[in-house]
Amino acid sequence: MSEFTPEIGDLAFDEAVCQVGRAMGHEGPHWQLRPVGGGREWDAEGPIRPPTDAERLSADVAVANARSRSGL
Repeated sequence: MSEFTPEIGDLAFDEAVCQVGRAMGHEGPHWQLRPVGGGREWDAEGPIRPPTDAERLSADVAVANARSRSGL
């Protein structure tokens, strides 16, 4: 595992896919992350790290945009 060890529910940046996700758990060296707006988990195979403020904001804006498009 990488040096960064998030708590369950913390945001993490998966460097392999350049995406922010919420830490849901881990199996061995692989963290399971879920998209910030919900959805299917993925296994972060590369290193994870805390997201920058800009990455957090970008993820939040993407969720807000998706909600406005769907009329929620």
